[in-house]
Amino acid sequence: MSEPTLLALFLPVCWGIWALIWFVASFRVKKTTRSEDPLSRLSNTAPIWIGALLLVVRPSLLGPLSFRLLPQNLASYGIGAALTVIGLAFAVWARYHIGRNWSGVITVKQDHVLICTGPYAIVRHPIYSGLLLAIIGSALARGHIGALLAVGFMLYAILRRVRTEERWMGETFGQAYVDYKAQTPALVPFVAPC
Repeated sequence: MSEPTLLALFLPVCWGIWALIWFVASFRVKKTTRSEDPLSRLSNTAPIWIGALLLVVRPSLLGPLSFRLLPQNLASYGIGAALTVIGLAFAVWARYHIGRNWSGVITVKQDHVLICTGPYAIVRHPIYSGLLLAIIGSALARGHIGALLAVGFMLYAILRRVRTEERWMGETFGQAYVDYKAQTPALVPFVAPC
């Protein structure tokens, strides 16, 4: 199946809407009291940009990475698109639920509050969970080796960020975070917390 024009635009439009929501919401955050150093931020951000590039670049520019691992048909595209929409919606819900405590980089905010309700009652890092699901969905819809590598880069960045955030939240909230961590899984709902 060669993607019809409207179908080919669906995922970029979904990601574009998500990016617009993220941008607008970024203006309503608390003042930062602690932030990761620039080298750490680059280590977290570079794999995300590489993964994003692998997902958005035209397959013809990927050379051997454009080899298809999944059939290019409406079923695989539809499943991927559905996962992308569900993942982005979950991330947006989490972003609005965390409110002014949010940051695009690893930080601790002034008067930071530990949020344990809404999507944060399902997983400790629902924004990352939602984005990872959306990335997996987009990779399924693309179906080539480059898309699979994109998932790998994104997963590396997310797991790296989770480790740092877990440490910082433990330092900031002490026993309350230990208790929250014991009750709520990190990224995947309905699995034993770790």
